[in-house]
Amino acid sequence: MKDLFELEPKDVIKFFYDINQIPRGSGNEKEISDFLLKFGKDRGLYSIQDEYLNVLIRKPATSGYEDKQGIIIQGHMDMVCEKNEDTVHDFIKDPIKMLIEGDHLTADGTTLGADNGIAVAMGLAVLDSNTLSHPEIELLITTDEEVGMTGAINFDTNLLKGKYFLNLDSEEEGEFVVSCAGGLKSIISLPVHKKELLMEGHLCKEVALKKLIGGHSGVEINKCRANAIKLTGRLLCQLDEKIDIHLVDIFGGTKDNVIPRETFFTVVIPENEEELFNEILDSLGAEISNEYRVSDPDIEIVSDTLETGTTLNVIEEQDMETAIFLLVGLPNGVQSMSAELEGFVESSLNIGKIALEDDHLVYLFSIRSGVRSLKYHITNTLELFARQTNSEFIKTAEYPEWPIKKDSLLLEKSMAIYKETTGKEPLVKSLHAGVEPGVFLESRPDIEAISIGPDMQAVHSPDEWVSISSLERTYKFICELLAAL
Repeated sequence: MKDLFELEPKDVIKFFYDINQIPRGSGNEKEISDFLLKFGKDRGLYSIQDEYLNVLIRKPATSGYEDKQGIIIQGHMDMVCEKNEDTVHDFIKDPIKMLIEGDHLTADGTTLGADNGIAVAMGLAVLDSNTLSHPEIELLITTDEEVGMTGAINFDTNLLKGKYFLNLDSEEEGEFVVSCAGGLKSIISLPVHKKELLMEGHLCKEVALKKLIGGHSGVEINKCRANAIKLTGRLLCQLDEKIDIHLVDIFGGTKDNVIPRETFFTVVIPENEEELFNEILDSLGAEISNEYRVSDPDIEIVSDTLETGTTLNVIEEQDMETAIFLLVGLPNGVQSMSAELEGFVESSLNIGKIALEDDHLVYLFSIRSGVRSLKYHITNTLELFARQTNSEFIKTAEYPEWPIKKDSLLLEKSMAIYKETTGKEPLVKSLHAGVEPGVFLESRPDIEAISIGPDMQAVHSPDEWVSISSLERTYKFICELLAAL
């Protein structure tokens, strides 16, 4: 910790450490929200917490800036909770164990929470400073961003006084995001029936597909990484074609917005077909390893024989066939590329989780698109799959896209200050991921917004890191921008 607290910018690092002592997975944000509210009140600043646990803290302008347009600094307090299979960590009560690896700040086998704790830490450092020059500042920290932007969607934007909106939820230094995709989260729930199977002459096999890279289902959907759930469908399909299998259980992935890294399923097979079963696993494992040798070089398929009683409940054959049909047939990954912005993903779909819950097999999806009509077209496609398989289709959350605003003074000033402080031209881009400015600008189109942040990689995975030197440069730029505005 001594080495950690020597890093620059010291105030930002210290606040990030404090934040990471508080468990703050999506839906578990009361403690971190209370911490932020207390921070503002302890400093005599206007501070409110709404019923959704969003926190707004307002700091008056410094001398000479009283007549300037106010600035809103915004981020979210929740984080994605992912850990390695062999990591012992309870995200409900354990603090994040932070590590320094060269220029990287990372965590010990878990997600770091730099997405978006770094934004919160930079915002707190700005509010805590007595040396920065700035107009009136509003720090808005929202809840539940990672699972549907519930906090942002329900926040009363009439409380905001500022004109310029600085979102700190981007992950590449020197890139100014000025628009983003909208999103929709949904579920297909397939009803399944079970029957009792005599185990005499049968074996129960558990199969694990693991060691995939995974990652963020928005910004990393274009990296051609394997989806463990789709590969599991392929594996079950081949087994079903050649062996009389019975499906007992299946689960994999963790969240709709994370490309799944692991899946597990249990099947019953005839005892005399164990050799063929292993041959199919080995053959398909070799095919998959070759196909994903660049994006997912360590993919592994392993199986184990489980002890059972004389009978076992298995999914009825027709329901199993339907489940496999959905796994194989459902679309996944990039759905369209932009004809307007070269190399930019226009729309995508991620199958992020599958689980057998009582008498239903549940599939979770995250749909993203910069074009609203395409978002609904993909949604309609999933709904059609559900209807044809007698499944229930449920929309769980939706957020709007953020369209580009031309002639933005905030963007103009930001580009000028960035070039002045770094000697480099920033890259102005759109983002294929939901960021909260889209939600706020839907009801407040008068606001000008950009999204920036330091270099981060592998967010939403245990390999997440943030560049320490990039964090220092980004915070310096933000301080310069506040003064310039």
